Amino acid sequence: MRTTTRRAVLGAGIAAAGSGLLAACSKGGGPSDGPSPTAAPAGYVTPDGKEVAAAEAARAGAGSVREVRLTATPARLDLGGGRTVASWAYGDVLPGKEIRVTAGDTLALTLANHLPEPTSLHWHGLALRNDMDGVPDLTQRAVRAGASHAYRFKVTHPGTYWIHPHSGTQQDRGLYAPLIVEDPKEPLEYDKEWVVVLDDWVDGIDGSTPDAVLAELAKGMSGMDHGGGGTGHGGAGHGAGHGGGHDMSHMSMTSAKASPSPTGPSRMLMGATSDVLGGDAGDVAYPHYLINGRTPEDPETFTAKPGDRVRIRLINAGGDTAFRVALGDHRMTVTHADGFPVEHTATDALLLGMGERYDVLVEAKDGAFPLTALAEGKKRTGLAVLRTGGGSAPGADTRPRELESTPLTAGLLKADASVRLKERRPDRTVTLRLTGSMAKYDWAINGRKYTPGQRYPVRAGERVRLVFVNDTTMWHPMHLHGHTFALPGGGPRKDTAIVLPGKRLEADFDADNPGLWMLHCHNVYHAESGMMAVLGYRS
Repeated sequence: MRTTTRRAVLGAGIAAAGSGLLAACSKGGGPSDGPSPTAAPAGYVTPDGKEVAAAEAARAGAGSVREVRLTATPARLDLGGGRTVASWAYGDVLPGKEIRVTAGDTLALTLANHLPEPTSLHWHGLALRNDMDGVPDLTQRAVRAGASHAYRFKVTHPGTYWIHPHSGTQQDRGLYAPLIVEDPKEPLEYDKEWVVVLDDWVDGIDGSTPDAVLAELAKGMSGMDHGGGGTGHGGAGHGAGHGGGHDMSHMSMTSAKASPSPTGPSRMLMGATSDVLGGDAGDVAYPHYLINGRTPEDPETFTAKPGDRVRIRLINAGGDTAFRVALGDHRMTVTHADGFPVEHTATDALLLGMGERYDVLVEAKDGAFPLTALAEGKKRTGLAVLRTGGGSAPGADTRPRELESTPLTAGLLKADASVRLKERRPDRTVTLRLTGSMAKYDWAINGRKYTPGQRYPVRAGERVRLVFVNDTTMWHPMHLHGHTFALPGGGPRKDTAIVLPGKRLEADFDADNPGLWMLHCHNVYHAESGMMAVLGYRS
């Protein structure tokens, strides 16, 4: 068994800094967890290197310092309707308390780890300094149990973002919270704002945990008779022979320990399909789908006045579920994708893959209206309620007619002129073939499971073209840390994009943020099985 994981490797500069940088960042419980890092490939910018410091110094940031304390802790969470579950969370609420700053501020957050295992904190979508990105033992050591870690960086771009660990399957517990960066020159006009976090939930239900789900999935379907591909997982599928020949069946790529044996009922999902997603919709049969931490039986209610212009910030914090979202009896106008403005586009329904965010505007009508998030291909829904007047609340199973429309996806949007990348031929093309199958659960990039020492090189100042080629029978929401890319033909600026099975997607970005940056599938279970890689800036 290959045992090298993220915890075994750091950038060479961090290795050299050793107790200096790392112990300085971790307080209260000694140094962050993990063995001494081994040497990384030479010739690359390191997270604590001068290039990273220079890039941070060049960022505009004349705003205030926003200090936040955050505690990751075991908690009893109320999902509504009298149902409570034991899980892990930021404090005792789900989602975690919103963090709100203004572009130009410096965010100084101290994370205290009260969990029984190491953790970390990643700032999904932010272009920030590399040593604050929160990837254990690529950009920092994991924050060990009982320790704390100080994150401090300038926040330069407004938008809708979120935070979560980058440690094992922890994100699929309750460890997530919205991060809103306000625009000091906000061009949109609206009366109210509603932050809506979507999630699929399994932790603490009938003995299930995300680690146990991963352990079950990792066994794959080899040797099982599921009707020769009629299950929705397509049998061995494309790329079934990839995976490097190493038995990783019970090893999380980021936890450095074997996953436990499955507990609770089977959570492997069979037969869930979606035309919008190109076939197979997902791997995991979740017992609940939540909006702002509530089940449909006891939904959150957002109040406004008839005629109010409401900005809804939608975040998909799920582990394995795309959501089709609609607001009953309303049209939504999409204004932003992954924090960046787009040409305003009206739609009845909107599709969000894991990690994606969209901002929409609605003009509220008079009454009570369901905001419904359909778990695409899984035939279950999450629910919240927009109330502006009288009338009975929509029922838990309400499905507004708007959900019947083909949902808008990123490829139908155009970037606003203010953020559109200038026309330029790419200086470098990085081809990333997405490989693996449900049969072996051997998800990888270019046929190789993630190893921290591997690098895909880029150089500062280059226009880089990422070419995603999906050789699998499943869709993958691919996420790039520390940057946003542009979709083709003047498409939106994004940091997370859906790559459909059997399809190719090109995405361009400017290499303007030096460091070592993760690029991975944002399906938690695909990533933890190996579908991750590192883009490294050459020094």
